[in-house]
Amino acid sequence: MFLSVFDIFKIGVGPSSSHTMGPMNAAARFMDDLRSGIFMGVSAQQVRRVSCALHGSLAFTGKGHATDRAVILGLIGITPDKLDPDEAEGLEARIREEKHIEPDGFERLRFNPDEDLVFDYGPPLPGHANGMKLFAYGEGNPILASATYYSIGGGFIVTASELDEQISHDPKDLHKEQAAAGYPYPFGSAAEMLEMGAKSGLTIAEMKQANEEVELSREALLSGLDRLWHTMRAVIDRGLEKEGELPGGLYVKRRAKAIRERLIADRGNNQPMPHQVNDWLSLYAMAVNEENAAGGRVVTAPTNGASGVIPSVLRYYRDQCPGSSDEGIRTFLLTAAAIGGLIKHNASISGAEAGCQAEVGSAAAMAAGGLCAALGGSNEQIENAAEIALEHHLGMTCDPVKGLVQVPCIERNGLGAIKAVSAASLSLHGDGTHFMPLDNCIKTMWETGKDMGEKYKETSLGGLAVNLPEC
Repeated sequence: MFLSVFDIFKIGVGPSSSHTMGPMNAAARFMDDLRSGIFMGVSAQQVRRVSCALHGSLAFTGKGHATDRAVILGLIGITPDKLDPDEAEGLEARIREEKHIEPDGFERLRFNPDEDLVFDYGPPLPGHANGMKLFAYGEGNPILASATYYSIGGGFIVTASELDEQISHDPKDLHKEQAAAGYPYPFGSAAEMLEMGAKSGLTIAEMKQANEEVELSREALLSGLDRLWHTMRAVIDRGLEKEGELPGGLYVKRRAKAIRERLIADRGNNQPMPHQVNDWLSLYAMAVNEENAAGGRVVTAPTNGASGVIPSVLRYYRDQCPGSSDEGIRTFLLTAAAIGGLIKHNASISGAEAGCQAEVGSAAAMAAGGLCAALGGSNEQIENAAEIALEHHLGMTCDPVKGLVQVPCIERNGLGAIKAVSAASLSLHGDGTHFMPLDNCIKTMWETGKDMGEKYKETSLGGLAVNLPEC
């Protein structure tokens, strides 16, 4: 399987790629499959009612992540890339009041979210922590069709059978599969990536671009990369202008605008603190994640929960690094996508599967490698930068308070951006040789995630999520 830069970076909506975008995509896919007749002997015209059961982490933190709203909207055919966040609440309220939906190609269907959208707090489904089942019923309420979907992080969804295929698939086969499909640089590991770069004389970004151009024209690729950056920058700008409390009941206040005003005021000082560059990095990341927490439009990078790290480091590169350019932005994104693809293929980018090390840790590794590349680092220095950033997120749990992507997620993105820049800088001061290869670090992250207790993997049953202020 080839993961495009546009698979790793997707324009969608908050607050979560795995708990909002994934379930929305799954619900929409279920309705599409019913329309297409994929369920043998079942036609869309026979369906009279639909229901959904959420399991595992989708149940435990679903309300905080707006999973219920996502399923409701997906059932009427809305997908994250088409949703207007300002319309979401109204659409949900109407369906809850009317207790039916009217998707294209169907008769009016009974769907009462209070009864037909079940949060099952029992054991998770066997395939993944983020599991959900969808059902279609006929006249008289017999089950006509059902399907199990897993939201595996970053907005990606798979059916139970597709997940079984992935589990049985040997990651080492990726090289052969991509080569057979015509990709000129089919690396499935960082070691293969470095070897191919040495043989070809190409950078990681150039190899990634060559692979992308098997399916896309150069014009489409470059315009798509520019759109990603422009969207990320617009999200930062929106976040820097908003005030008020974030939704969900924690009464967390947006801070980005006020912090920015103080930083601008401090510029008038004769000797501003040198560490203020870190404040700007944190600010940009927090602006994005405040937008994400409010359900606004963001870019998965590689997930929504970690969506502030890469935009922050990109903004730092473009606004504060001498010699930065639009070409450097593209190099950054292509390199970051190559690293993110390696992590997803060989481990996970899902907090429910491997903790926040898989989300903010992966984002920091991608940002570190991307920045190193944009600043002229060698392939070996890029791999070193990614490894440094990921290594120093190992063991990080995912323990969102009240299931909301707010505490500790917003500040955690700021610290992830700072670590990414530090990792890139350290690598650029070396020659790329280092002790721990990126591949080994990715393997360690995956093994750590599997050993991590379930209460620390996006269930809000442990960690900060249960150690709350008493006042």
